[in-house]
Amino acid sequence: MIFQFLLVMPFLVALVLYGVAVVVSNQRHKKQWPLIRSALWIVGILCASLAVIGPLAERAHSDFRAHMVGHVLLGMLAPLLMVLATPMTLILRTLPVRLARRLTHVLKSLPVLLITNPLFAACLNVGGLWLLYTTELYLLMQQNMIIHILVHIHVFLAGYLFTMSIIYMEPTSHRLSFTYRSIVLVLAFAAHGVLSKYIYANPPNGISAAQAEMGGQIMYYGGDAIELVLIFIFCFQWYKNTRPRVVLMPRYAK
Repeated sequence: MIFQFLLVMPFLVALVLYGVAVVVSNQRHKKQWPLIRSALWIVGILCASLAVIGPLAERAHSDFRAHMVGHVLLGMLAPLLMVLATPMTLILRTLPVRLARRLTHVLKSLPVLLITNPLFAACLNVGGLWLLYTTELYLLMQQNMIIHILVHIHVFLAGYLFTMSIIYMEPTSHRLSFTYRSIVLVLAFAAHGVLSKYIYANPPNGISAAQAEMGGQIMYYGGDAIELVLIFIFCFQWYKNTRPRVVLMPRYAK
């Protein structure tokens, strides 16, 4: 329970800070912060919390199927919902101008440009999953709570970075082309799908064949459902960016 509390605490803090930022922002600006974004943040926090604390998290230690449900919630669904909640836009809207400019300068720095590059984020995200399920790391995670915590932190942060690097929901100074991002997106989803099939046929150490088969299916079909939403948002953004703009000609009086 102590380790579960340590895992869920950052999400609870993020929930409180987001709520405070919404209140401060609404007091400073006439245009109110959209309720839908607050709702997305709350649901995203809930999904992530369910994966690290409570019955599902307890069962995940001994049931690979529950573990895989937690993976889908923590590494895919929660990041997507929280990216759609645009927390960085809210922070910039809430901070004083001087601090907002400093934060913007940090966001333009080389390290941030690197970790938010879609290719780097995809390698960190999908590559980390391949390392987890094809080596002894999964077994070590179940035996060592420190490794357990670090793996869960990595799964969430890598999923969040990948999602935000593919769909630009917030202002950014280093927008990469839709073509480049689409290539990375297809390759990442393909690697994720292949991994789920690999797990189905080659259970991780300590996992029965039956649980590996069900876990692989959860990863495959659950991941597909979330990936379809991400693809829809990405394609809609691409369409809006490339559709021809209609120029209305002024009417002249006769």
